[in-house]
This record gives sequence, structure tokens and C-alpha cells, in this order.
Amino acid sequence: MATALDIAKHNPNAAPVAVTEAARAAGRETLAIEKKAEITVSASGQTSLVGLTRDELKDKLAQIGVPEREHKMRVAQLWHWIYFRGAKQFDEMTNVGKGLRTALAEAYTLARPQVVSEQVSKDGTRKWLIRMASTGPLDKGAEIECVYIPEVDRGTLCVSSQVGCTLTCSFCHTGTQRLVRNLTSAEIVAQLVVARDCIGDWPDASPPEGAFVPSDGNRFVSNIVFMGMGEPLYNIDNVVAAIDVMSDNEGLTLSRRRITVSTSGVVPQMERLGNEANTMLAISLHAVRDELRDDLVPINRKYDIKQLLDACRAYPGLSNARRITFEYVMLKGVNDSDADARELVRLLKGIPAKINLIPFNPWPGSKYECSDWERIERFSEIVYRAGYASPVRTPRGRDILAACGQLKSETEKLRARARLMAEQGIGAEGVYALGDGE
Repeated sequence: MATALDIAKHNPNAAPVAVTEAARAAGRETLAIEKKAEITVSASGQTSLVGLTRDELKDKLAQIGVPEREHKMRVAQLWHWIYFRGAKQFDEMTNVGKGLRTALAEAYTLARPQVVSEQVSKDGTRKWLIRMASTGPLDKGAEIECVYIPEVDRGTLCVSSQVGCTLTCSFCHTGTQRLVRNLTSAEIVAQLVVARDCIGDWPDASPPEGAFVPSDGNRFVSNIVFMGMGEPLYNIDNVVAAIDVMSDNEGLTLSRRRITVSTSGVVPQMERLGNEANTMLAISLHAVRDELRDDLVPINRKYDIKQLLDACRAYPGLSNARRITFEYVMLKGVNDSDADARELVRLLKGIPAKINLIPFNPWPGSKYECSDWERIERFSEIVYRAGYASPVRTPRGRDILAACGQLKSETEKLRARARLMAEQGIGAEGVYALGDGE
């Protein structure tokens, strides 16, 4: 078992600093940019097959003695039952021989991560606190949050890619939580499986009584956004593998054009994401000047705005049909002036883009306030007149703190205060679902 603890002696909540030589030379090393994982442990116990890739399923079959000549056929059978039918027991696999079903049940499970709690907003938004299986004796089971945002014509699932977050964005509550570890590709996929279990999104299943789900006859989960806990591009191997499983046409069958990966600006991995995952891209921009973005999104000290936008212009597959979404949180008196709007338009010139304006979601201890509505509308008007779509997202799930930038797995510690905030009407503004249903 390997362990890697990184806790500051003077402050157990402090994050270690990671900066480039250029940033150090510029005298900007005093603020944390990224956090390192606290602990890594080896896996143990009976393995669930839920979330595994085709190659991983093949390996599991080999481990229980299935002949190599049968691997392709058996993987196809497992794939259909796990990802198309949503099977929870091997006995459900009626076209798999009894002997193999018995061998599978003795060695593996189809267990999902545990749903610790489910909160349902009055607008139909659902937030799940999900506990992953233990990965070893020092791991009680990492917890993450996952949010489902239904609309009449689509349902968007906001998934997490890390337990905690690598970065320390000053306006984001998730960023105040320590990074524990990356989620595996199976754990990322399992969030979609759990969501489909909870809302009845399998053949022959039905949604819970009174649940708000899309009514257009399509799948209840039609879109995925990697906008939950964590920085996806610092877990790119597992994110790409998870997207391959989610988009497989013989299983979960999500279109890659309905999957959006959001990054704070991990420039070196953006090209790989486009080439290997071929998904839509969202950029957490939030500022038009380096000195401000250094504070709001500290990774800017490693990869500044120019580097980030150059990588956007080079993103594979970029076109008017595959625009990049730039996320811009509206902070009162910080980044919401007319001059900021005009500079944003100038910076994005030549990039097929839309701009997602997000009213700031307050959280306990934050130093920021949300821009006034009139200011947001004025900002949006300037951007729109320049030719960019600039929607202001409708608040969703504010009564359950299912908010952009507010997901945090230490839910137990927040629950009482969150209820109080919601009751006083100062809670979350909601999760903002991306995509035009394209």
C-alpha cells in the first residue's frame, strides 16, 4: 500500500504550492495554484464490473478462466446487460450460461456506489451524495456530489472527476476542499449508472412518482457536463476512458456532442481532449485581465489568458457547429463592468464561441457578491451585440444548494447551515446546464 500525505504543519487545511519557475521569478508564488492528493491506497475487496471499459471486462473474464476465444462475445453480453439494460444481478443475464453467471457472481458484483442522500428541489433538480467503494484500509469510501438538471427536452447530468479539487479558485466553494484523489474511469461512469437507476432511465423502468423528467420521449439523461467536483483535465486518462464508455453506441449511447468537459485552463491537455474524446469544450474564464484571473483562477499563473485562448483556437474540431463555451461568473464590482464586456469580446475575436454568464452563487465565508441583475443584463447586451450568444442561466436547485461552484462532499458539515441559507433565500443560484440540445 502506498500513501502520500501532504498536510501543512501550521494549517491542516492548507494546500501545498505548485508554481512554475516563471511565476516564481515574477514574485507570485505566495498563493496556492494547485493541491496535491492527500492519500493514495491500493484497491481491495470484490470488484464491481459497473463502469469498466471493454478491455477491463475482458481482463476480468480472463481472471476467472473464460477462454480467450470467447472474450469478444462475452464482453458484448456483459456490456449489453450492464450498460443498456442496467442489470443489477448476474441472474438477470438470460443469454449467459448458468455456469458463467455463477462464476461471475462468485468473483465480482454489479454493485453501484452508495447513494448516501438524495435531495430534490422544487424545480425538479436532484442532487445525490454518492459514496464510492473503499479502496483500502485507510479509505472509508470517498464521497462526491452529482446533480441532475431536467428540462422538457433534455436532462443534464453534472458529474465529478475528482474527490475534492486540484485547484483553488477563490470564488468556488469546491476549491476550498482538499483534493483526496482522482476518480477512476469506472467511478465516473458509475455516476451516470446511479443517476439512471434513481430516475428510472432504463428499458422497462419508470421514474419515481412525481419526478420531473424530459417528456419528449428520449432518454432522461441526454447530456453530460463535467462540471462537478474537480478539474477534469488533471484526471484526463480516466475522463477520456469514461467518455468512451458513456458514448459507446451499444451501451449508454450518449452522443459526444452532448458531452461537455469544462476546464479552468489546463492548456497542455486541451489538444489531447479534443483528439481523443472529441467532446464539446467549456472554459472557466471569469476574467479578461491576467492580474484579476491570477486571483480568481490561480492556474492562470501557469497558463495565462493568451496561452489559454491560443489553445482554444487550436482545439481539434472547432467550428461554428462545435463552439467553445466560455463560462463567466458575474461578481459584483470585480469583473462585471462595460469595459470588461468589451474586452471579453475583443479577446474572443475569431473563436467560434458562446458565453455563459453565471450569477455568482454565494457560500459561507465567500468574499464576493453576485452582480446586480441590471448589470448582468447590460453585460449580456454588449456581448450579444458583438455577435455572441450570451445566455444568463436560469437558477436551478437553489433550495438544495445544487449550485455551480458549490458542490462539496463534506455535505454533513454543511447541511444545517445550507438549510438556514435556503430558508433565508440566500442560497445557491443553481446548476447551469450547458448545451443547446444539438
